Amino acid sequence: MNWGQWLSRLAGTVAGPVLPPLLRRRAAQGKELAPRLRERKGFGAARPQGPLIWLHAASVGESLSLVPLMQALVARHPALHLLVTTGTVTAAALLKRRLPGPVAARVIHRFAPLDVPRWIDRFLDGWRPDAVAIVESEIWPNRTYALAARGIPTAMVNARISPRSAAAWGRWAPGLARDLLGHFALVMAQSEDDAARLRALGAAGATCRGNLKAAAAPLPVEVAELARMRAILGRRPVLLAASTHPGEDAVVIAAHRAMAPRLPGLLTVIAPRHPQRGPEIAALAAPLPTALRSEGGLPEAGVEIYVADTLGEMGLFFRLAQAGLGVSLIGGSLVPKGGHNPLEPARLGSPVLLGPDTSHFREVADDLLAAGGALRVGDAVTLAETAMDVLTNPERASEMARAAAEIADNAAHLPDELAEAILGLLPSGPGLAPGA
Repeated sequence: MNWGQWLSRLAGTVAGPVLPPLLRRRAAQGKELAPRLRERKGFGAARPQGPLIWLHAASVGESLSLVPLMQALVARHPALHLLVTTGTVTAAALLKRRLPGPVAARVIHRFAPLDVPRWIDRFLDGWRPDAVAIVESEIWPNRTYALAARGIPTAMVNARISPRSAAAWGRWAPGLARDLLGHFALVMAQSEDDAARLRALGAAGATCRGNLKAAAAPLPVEVAELARMRAILGRRPVLLAASTHPGEDAVVIAAHRAMAPRLPGLLTVIAPRHPQRGPEIAALAAPLPTALRSEGGLPEAGVEIYVADTLGEMGLFFRLAQAGLGVSLIGGSLVPKGGHNPLEPARLGSPVLLGPDTSHFREVADDLLAAGGALRVGDAVTLAETAMDVLTNPERASEMARAAAEIADNAAHLPDELAEAILGLLPSGPGLAPGA
């Protein structure tokens, strides 16, 4: 046992007694499901017969990016079962809603065990996965060492690491980073920059396969609700701020105030990343006429700010902001959060606006900007000017949407490529379905 492994086990063991009260507190806040807290300690194994791959995704975006990959895995290996763990309640709920029936029948969901050696050991002893794929950048030491000790091949899928995180690892724990990354059989990065940073830290074979989030299917929508909302809105111009974070809502509202006198009927829809912030956003918008979707409010005539504080409805609102009717600002990009997936509106025909920080989707954002499928904004003034230009120029909006849709189609092949690589980690090889 090297010093990094020893230190990780010590830290995890010491944290063990502290974590249960924290989990109970999170459950009281709605951030955990009280009846399922034992899963965080590794309990609840119910391993099915046959090959089992464990897929782990921390949060909403990572979890939903797994859907096309899971479809590809099951299509290529019909006898396969998938154990999917997530770190948040929201991710679990959305994943359940998005999984197609044939895939859902092969999926078992659990909340991820925390990185306490005893809890990880319990989890792995119960589930005995044949291979593991970790999405993005969740490198937990005790989990990594426990998988290596059992000889379970592990892949990092859609891997990313920010320049800041890479610098911190390189400065404070280069040996630990090299040791941990050396235990991954495959490291498939979402960009060339991420692959280079991971190789520098010790993942010698890290390659860029593309961004799995770029391969997702269009977000779903309830057809009847879409028709109802379109009837309510008519031809009103729509500025949609999608998945906003604190600090962005005030900018969007200021832009609305600047645009409204020049654009009669303007409706600004603010969909917060965390729906519980709805009342806070409504307070920011006062005294503008505002309605909250969580309270049954509708964007009827006279409403200027519509707070879409519900879960899993971005497919509806991106469609309401299609070219010629609206424009979509990607949240998390006006503040230093890295930005959310700009290809979600692109797939649904909505022109795209991006703030200064798109580091989580740098290559995708650069491609969209270069192709004319997106425009960059920086503050309330530039947001108002740019949104006005798009909303009053239908031809330009349509051209933006067309260019963005072409970029969004470029990663359609990726789930099959990743599935083949992951299935190659199974002890008996891919075991492809006849004709696959």
